[in-house]
Amino acid sequence: MSTGNEIEPEVLILSARLTPHRSLNRTGFLAVMLFLSVVSFVTGLVFLMMGAWPVFGFFGLNVLVIWWAFKVNFRDARASEEIIVTPSELRVRRVSHRGQVAEWTFNPLWVRLDQEIDEDFGLEHLYLISRGRRLQIAGFLGPEEKASFYKALVEALNAARRGPIYNPVS
Repeated sequence: MSTGNEIEPEVLILSARLTPHRSLNRTGFLAVMLFLSVVSFVTGLVFLMMGAWPVFGFFGLNVLVIWWAFKVNFRDARASEEIIVTPSELRVRRVSHRGQVAEWTFNPLWVRLDQEIDEDFGLEHLYLISRGRRLQIAGFLGPEEKASFYKALVEALNAARRGPIYNPVS
């Protein structure tokens, strides 16, 4: 039973969740670290038997540093950026690798997109500009991905500017 006072949910024009690309999953990480550890240990033993005992320690330190670098890389992969476009707002929600959340809300009628293009690499930076505020978005996407996202965002903003479509039949 409807009272007529319910607010209809707003139409979602674009919803994108952007995350950093990681080509190595946990299983691949374990395989790489196992291989590196075995090779370093065997090579270190060869040097140890030749009398160059400090080299054995450096191979162990090498494995430790590579393990730490991968852990930092996996920690940074927890970052994300969510961009939502509806007819009445454009919302950017950014979560850092530490879990800190920052949100910005814009009116899609007033937002314009700006981009910095490098002749050699393509699209370098993508910005939302509204009322004197400039916000960089899609920072961890590659140039081709940024160009594709730019086109989708332009289409979404144009759809938001056209406004909701009235369809009395449905």
